Amino acid sequence: MDLPVLDSVRLELRDGVLTVTLDRPERLNAFNHPMHQSLVAGLTFARDCDAVQVIVLTGAGRAFSAGGDMSAISATVDEFARESNFARRLVQLLVDCDKPMICRLNGDAIGLGASVALLCDIVVAADTARLGDPHVRMGLVAGDGGALIWPMHAGMMAAKYYLLTGDLLPAEEAKSLGLITFVTPPEELDAKVDSIAAKLANGAPLAIRWTKRAVNAAIASALPAVFEQGLALEGLSMVSQDHAEARAAFLAKRKPVFRGR
Repeated sequence: MDLPVLDSVRLELRDGVLTVTLDRPERLNAFNHPMHQSLVAGLTFARDCDAVQVIVLTGAGRAFSAGGDMSAISATVDEFARESNFARRLVQLLVDCDKPMICRLNGDAIGLGASVALLCDIVVAADTARLGDPHVRMGLVAGDGGALIWPMHAGMMAAKYYLLTGDLLPAEEAKSLGLITFVTPPEELDAKVDSIAAKLANGAPLAIRWTKRAVNAAIASALPAVFEQGLALEGLSMVSQDHAEARAAFLAKRKPVFRGR
């Protein structure tokens, strides 16, 4: 079967398992516009292809994804509108796709990267990986999925702490909060993921998919309220002086000074 050739995303199909690899290792698989487009295209293919029974999502190199590529993001309204449309389509796909999805968390998942990981059905992490959503440290609202999915996994109190501080969690601590399913040494990561993928691929497809649909109904019902409000508020924060200061500080490798404007 000919698989789509995508920019910054690689697809590999074997025994009904489609591995989708974020492939910008030189940027720690940070999302730019082409990667946004490609991941949406890759997941759309996975959803619609009869040969695909299970989806494994992972990253190339030492990170899963560092989130949004701050060096490539523009603070203009038009640019944010374009990117937010792809963020909306991506989150919707992750929630609505009824094929089981495993996140092979090979390394750090930050910001949007963490949201993508947590919107998968099963997360298998290397014990060296970290998870976090530091939007607030860039003067931004955690609107591209963080406010939606963190409370559903970790509970409201823990989610508020980590979203309001932007602190990163080691894999074992994230597992204890319900954010990660399994933690394994890096050298055992592939074996664990392969074992789970094979079990799902050999299971009853309709029962598995419809069970996922039933469980995900709670997430789907929150999309119009929580996700849309978060995305709108992130757009407002994108044009704030605090975000401009955070961007300048990031590029200058210094600590930002926020003034609440």
